[in-house]
Amino acid sequence: MKNTQSIAEDKVASASSNSLLEVLPLEERERFYAKVDLVDLEVRTIFYDLNGTIDYIYFPVTCVGSILTVMADGSRIEASTVGNEGIIGLPVFLGQDCSPQLVVCQVPGQSLRMKVDVFKQLLKESPTMQMVLARYTQILYNLVSQSAACNRLHSIEKRCSRWLLMTHDRVGGDQFLLTHDYLASMLGVRRATVTVAAGILQKAGYIRYSRGIITILDRQGLESVTCECFHTIREDFNRLLGPARQ
Repeated sequence: MKNTQSIAEDKVASASSNSLLEVLPLEERERFYAKVDLVDLEVRTIFYDLNGTIDYIYFPVTCVGSILTVMADGSRIEASTVGNEGIIGLPVFLGQDCSPQLVVCQVPGQSLRMKVDVFKQLLKESPTMQMVLARYTQILYNLVSQSAACNRLHSIEKRCSRWLLMTHDRVGGDQFLLTHDYLASMLGVRRATVTVAAGILQKAGYIRYSRGIITILDRQGLESVTCECFHTIREDFNRLLGPARQ
């Protein structure tokens, strides 16, 4: 009979994996796998409400979470996204038990989930995870800074391409669910603006968009029209997380 860790690894192996867990040494990784549940998350599922208590830590596998800054009038703008390269619940590592932002599921899929008290105990026993999360915090800071510059300096077509490429890297497939309304909210523009940008990318043959489903047709073509920010962010993840096992 398989143990809990083996069952969890088998489930994840059929999709993809979470980079933060995969860089851990085998013994530490097994401790985390033994304490996670694999859950299916629908679009717009709320991980944490604004200022809400963090009860679970999530390690995305094929879903993508969106960290949203909420203004006094209720308007929202995306500060960052998190996929299988990261963790949802980073404030716990930084000493907070409540979420300073609204965090929702942006692209449906699977995630590994762990209770906060279990995560805190395992973290004490895992020096590598402590180091990895410190590196990840720096990466997330770089991502937010790069995104702020991107939103100010680059065209909507380039920004849209960057977002689609980052999502493509995370979901483990060429097709994912995404409405124009939601993408507009994430990019902080009007729906009509996103419709025009997506139309340009579709006309070029890079994507197909139909009834809320995005299909990546030409990854290389999409990379050729995106901005430098996509490559900068990806290189950060590769450089800072890659050597974590050494």
